[in-house]
Amino acid sequence: MANAILAAILSLFIPGLGQAYAGDIKKGIIFFIILLIIGCIFAFVFKHWVVSIVSLIYAIYAAYDAYQMAQ
Repeated sequence: MANAILAAILSLFIPGLGQAYAGDIKKGIIFFIILLIIGCIFAFVFKHWVVSIVSLIYAIYAAYDAYQMAQ
């Protein structure tokens, strides 16, 4: 069984890594690809601070999801 707190921390730094650690590699890859898409789209459309806020919100959601998966 994966450590839920470690899964959340991993996903907070790199969304998708916590999901992969918790055992769902496919979901981890999807989370990571979504992060890349969000980063590319928002980097060209909005100011940098908007990208940071959106990325932070997404990372927090990914960490929460990884924590729930690992429990």
